[in-house]
Amino acid sequence: QVQVVESGGGLVQAGGSLRLSCTASGLTFGTYTMGWFRQAPGKEREGVSCISWSGSRTYYADSVKGRFTISRDNSKNTLYLQMNSLKFEETAMYYCAARRKSLTWLTSSSGRPVEADFGYWGQGTQVTVSS
Repeated sequence: QVQVVESGGGLVQAGGSLRLSCTASGLTFGTYTMGWFRQAPGKEREGVSCISWSGSRTYYADSVKGRFTISRDNSKNTLYLQMNSLKFEETAMYYCAARRKSLTWLTSSSGRPVEADFGYWGQGTQVTVSS
């Protein structure tokens, strides 16, 4: 059974930093594209950042480029998201997810992550940015 667990969320002032972590078990972690998504109150869930199974490819939403860094440690089955210069509007529940199919990168024509392509989800970790 696949389990995905996020941690590292919390309350931070605008301009501050947080580092999210995600551990996944029950799958061969090093063969799955992983992603971070977020959902703010009243808004749809959006893809924030993804990283391929080897770490050689990454995706960032335009809104976080230059401020967020995704990384992974396959020896520890752990995914990270370093978030710097956080903004008030980035208050949201942040979710970690593994793609349904192993050894597969993002395949949508837009190049953006598609929620339906990710089959294993954590419960989320809350990030609250105070103004």
